[in-house]
Amino acid sequence: MRERQQLVDSIENVQNLEQELDDQTGMIDLAEEEGDEAIVEEAGNALKALHKTALKKQVETLLSGEADSNDTFVEIHAGAGGTESQDWAEMLMRMYMRWAEQRGYKVEITGVSPGEEAGIKAGTFTVRGGNAYGWLKTESGVHRLVRISPYDSAARRHTSFASVWVYPEVDDTIEINIPESEVRIDTFRASGAGGQHVNTTDSAVRITHIPTNIVVQCQNERSQHKNRATAWNMLRARLYERELQLREEAASAEMATKGEIGWGNQIRSYVLQPYQLVKDLRTGIESTNPQAVLDGDLDEFMEAALAQRVYGDKEKAS
Repeated sequence: MRERQQLVDSIENVQNLEQELDDQTGMIDLAEEEGDEAIVEEAGNALKALHKTALKKQVETLLSGEADSNDTFVEIHAGAGGTESQDWAEMLMRMYMRWAEQRGYKVEITGVSPGEEAGIKAGTFTVRGGNAYGWLKTESGVHRLVRISPYDSAARRHTSFASVWVYPEVDDTIEINIPESEVRIDTFRASGAGGQHVNTTDSAVRITHIPTNIVVQCQNERSQHKNRATAWNMLRARLYERELQLREEAASAEMATKGEIGWGNQIRSYVLQPYQLVKDLRTGIESTNPQAVLDGDLDEFMEAALAQRVYGDKEKAS
């Protein structure tokens, strides 16, 4: 049913574009016959807006990967640097949640490990909605922040790193078999706020996949049973994403963007001091309004990265 709805929406989008184009060009023809320049200008502006809409719909056709239509997990980890990096990780989590909410997606926090003083050491949340994984998959990698630290009494400039990892939720049409002999399951007490029950029982669950050393955990629910089920879903999703990545690497001979959370591995830099600039190091796309980007204005970056995956160079991506 979901696939059917996506096809129906795609057809309706094309039909709506064609109808709007016919309406506006017809309006221009009539206005020119009557010499009404105001109507000609109004219809011309409508055509410019329609052109932008058509370009966005064209980008959406790039979302044709095997799992692009799936819901997705987003996992964020602070790099070395203590409170600075932990605060940066929380800023990134807020940025992606704002982006998702602006698109009408549903966001569910799966687990958060708070920092000692501020920010988070790690956070995981689920984004549910059409093409959630397709849009967010290009955000996997290391993100770098340069700013005057609010935690430094000397007001010095600091550089912080955090990693983002995006992987698709596995639906019932995809079969992932994980032998129990290949996993280790640990339970522990959830950290942070959560009420008396959460903090006094071993409700949180951590699953380690021994062959790949992939680790997932969930502590959001009061029930250990629910946390275990969610953690299993996350592990299946991580293994599925790993398989998709291996296929992509084999086809394109490109290395994955995930590496050490530090210099030389970042995909995007966010500079707040001494100047204002966000720059994607893969596509060359820039924004001089970092606050808008941190508030979820990410579409331009995502569209360019998607185009680059298809066309393979910065010129076409931009």
